[in-house]
Amino acid sequence: MIKLLHVEDDADIREIAKLSLEMSGEFEVTQCESGPDALKLVETVTPDIILLDMMMPGMTGKETLAHMRGMPHLKDTPAIFMTARAQESELDELRAIGAAEVISKPFDPMALADQIKAAIA
Repeated sequence: MIKLLHVEDDADIREIAKLSLEMSGEFEVTQCESGPDALKLVETVTPDIILLDMMMPGMTGKETLAHMRGMPHLKDTPAIFMTARAQESELDELRAIGAAEVISKPFDPMALADQIKAAIA
């Protein structure tokens, strides 16, 4: 099983993503609704991959990943961003900070697991 940490402030998106990924039978999904919650969780949990919402109140996905990269056990963990604002300049910036992939919102629940597996292959 692939241990995936999903950080997303929208409860509906969290639920759809969790159902989608768990239906694939390949992911063990842990979710947090904010960057600070995720940072607290990863003190004791090490995911195989991190799926981050880009725009969250208080701490963006980019800021959350920057903090995680400072933790030795997460410095090389693949990260994927989900964003509704997938402009080319932003995509380039996210890839420059180490994003394995950027998934546009709204996402296709039926394709999400395959998109994530392709990004980390």
